[in-house]
Amino acid sequence: RMNEAAAYDLFASRPALSAAPPPIYLAVITTGIFCRPGCPARLPKRENCEFFAAIDMALAAGYRACKRCHPTRLPGEASDLVKQLITLVENNPARRWGEKDLSRRGIDPSTARRQFTRRFGMSFSAYTRARRLGAAAQSRNMGESVMKAQLTAGYESASGFRDAFAKTFGMAPKNAATSPLMVDWIDTPLGPMICVGDDSHVYLLEFTDRVKMDKQFEKLARRHKRAVVPGTAKAIDMMRAELGGYFTGHLKAFTVPLKTSGTKFQNATWDQLCNIPYGQTRSYLELAHMVGSPKGFRAVANSNANNGLAIIIPCHRVIASGGGLGGYAGHLSRKKWLLAHEAKHAGANAVI
Repeated sequence: RMNEAAAYDLFASRPALSAAPPPIYLAVITTGIFCRPGCPARLPKRENCEFFAAIDMALAAGYRACKRCHPTRLPGEASDLVKQLITLVENNPARRWGEKDLSRRGIDPSTARRQFTRRFGMSFSAYTRARRLGAAAQSRNMGESVMKAQLTAGYESASGFRDAFAKTFGMAPKNAATSPLMVDWIDTPLGPMICVGDDSHVYLLEFTDRVKMDKQFEKLARRHKRAVVPGTAKAIDMMRAELGGYFTGHLKAFTVPLKTSGTKFQNATWDQLCNIPYGQTRSYLELAHMVGSPKGFRAVANSNANNGLAIIIPCHRVIASGGGLGGYAGHLSRKKWLLAHEAKHAGANAVI
């Protein structure tokens, strides 16, 4: 446990809000609130502080969460407003949502636009348009008429619908034969992750600050000849549930079906990564031997960084030969957390 002097120094250093769960929380005796490191609020005097190693300890002591740094929220978690907007869309995906619609519900359009863009990297209007077109593509995939798909997408103009559909999917709606890949965001203790999948497989799982989303989506769309649009699917829902079990320490092996599309060497590397037991690690050199390419540890390291399925393909279990963490595309703080988390829950099987 961090001593109180070191804890106070941590808060005084004004660190950035971390992507990983903080090591300690500061509670202010005079105000009755508690904060996480990086909170923008003014630092209280040392004699007015006490420290807790976990959120539940601070809550049990009678403190309430700070409304500026939101210590009880997951890092990067969607705001209540964003959640409200998503609910509106999912309850009526074919509807065109304008600024007047939001204002009538007491939602400031500019605030909605800003928070939505920060969360998803796209505006609310762009999200709803992509969601409508995704529903239309699914309609066509089920054999429904172009007119039915047009109405599903909420378009009154047939030409406007054809143009928007062709721009998104690269084909006219009459030629659409495949359903799109769906993309959704999953909140985790290490920050939000982006998941792409359909009803049968997961194609991508990455931390949102790891990927350039537009480029990743374009790459998947070209490779699989399927557009990527906002929404959820059965495999994504399964992924969300399994990640929840993983982060609580109850799930040690993922069962969600994956769709990888690497080279022969990359796929062989990823297969061997999945053979590293939960709670254990291997060096890059050991992994190269496992793949059958003893001198190819640099190629192995490159394959690790580009698997596109963070945590499920456990590249975080590969460390440097000297025992150091080595690299991690999703940030070393996350790798350190993941290894400690697995060691804690692996029990006697842990070997790090």
